Amino acid sequence: MRAQVEECIEIIRPALQADGGDIELKDVDEVTGIVSVTLVGACGTCPASTQTLKAGIERIMRDRVDGVTEVVAV
Repeated sequence: MRAQVEECIEIIRPALQADGGDIELKDVDEVTGIVSVTLVGACGTCPASTQTLKAGIERIMRDRVDGVTEVVAV
């Protein structure tokens, strides 16, 4: 599952970098399906980062990676 999450992040990353930010994968809990990430750069301080995380990143990961239940910022 971790390899699939990493591949998915590589798909998402260019959109975040275009806005001056980036994403770092911290952990993948294969039992609960929770993916922990850190948004950095402009994404780390953006007021819309929570919406980006839930409506964007989490939605894409849940669609593309079997077993992902939630994406959380750490």
